[in-house]
Amino acid sequence: MKLHIVPARTGAVWVRLGLKTFWRQPLAFISLFFLLMALISTVSLLPLVGSVLAPILLPFMTLGLMVATSVAYTDNAEGAGIAGHAQRPTGSAMFVAVAAAMRTEWRSLVKLGVISAAYFVVAVLLTSFIDGGELARAYLLDDMPSAETIASSDFQVARMFLMCLNLPLSLAMWHAPALVHWHGVEPVKSIFFSVVALFRNFGAYALFVLAWFGVFLLAGIGMGLIATVLVGVGAAAGGAALVGNVLIVGSALVLAAMSLSSTWFTFRDSFDPG
Repeated sequence: MKLHIVPARTGAVWVRLGLKTFWRQPLAFISLFFLLMALISTVSLLPLVGSVLAPILLPFMTLGLMVATSVAYTDNAEGAGIAGHAQRPTGSAMFVAVAAAMRTEWRSLVKLGVISAAYFVVAVLLTSFIDGGELARAYLLDDMPSAETIASSDFQVARMFLMCLNLPLSLAMWHAPALVHWHGVEPVKSIFFSVVALFRNFGAYALFVLAWFGVFLLAGIGMGLIATVLVGVGAAAGGAALVGNVLIVGSALVLAAMSLSSTWFTFRDSFDPG
């Protein structure tokens, strides 16, 4: 397995390819994303253990969307090369490939998930030094604090601190599930190689994040304008404001599915093909 060093402009190419591939089979990508999100959300609602079990499922979600993207893009490339035009991938083929990958790699994915969960628990416990354990009790014991506690500066600083602590975890898990699946790398080593890839290609990944931030910003402005119009109409016709809010939330989730579907291209260009 060899690491590739790519120019910074590749980050924008990854976003373009992700958007293009997503719109070849949007319903399949959205359905897969919502299915995995619903599973993680349901597990997170379990008393006491939910907040710990949910991170274990995150590597499954990452690999699932990467596999779906690889299938959609491969069908696209093969169709263009054989028939002279882009062949639309089938949603069923994407779901079959995702299920097969998860069934094959579930042990390694669980190991990655356990590492994520352990790191998350430690990170949450570290916030106790800031707010006296209020955030930790909320996450780990389902002991929701009062409104006054949530509004306190210590609690808000603890939340920001937890977000900062979770950033290294996100970087470590960026390529780890894909390295396990396509290169057969051991879970712990896959985390190391994932971090190395991100730092060696920092310019490309920074542009990738900035480009997606721009896409989210433009989409948010557009959805905000539509919601404003609907809220104005809602003064005369009840329910329009609710539709506007649903539209904003739904668009945010679809954009999240788009961004996650583009991560396979970052993996494909950072490492030799498996």
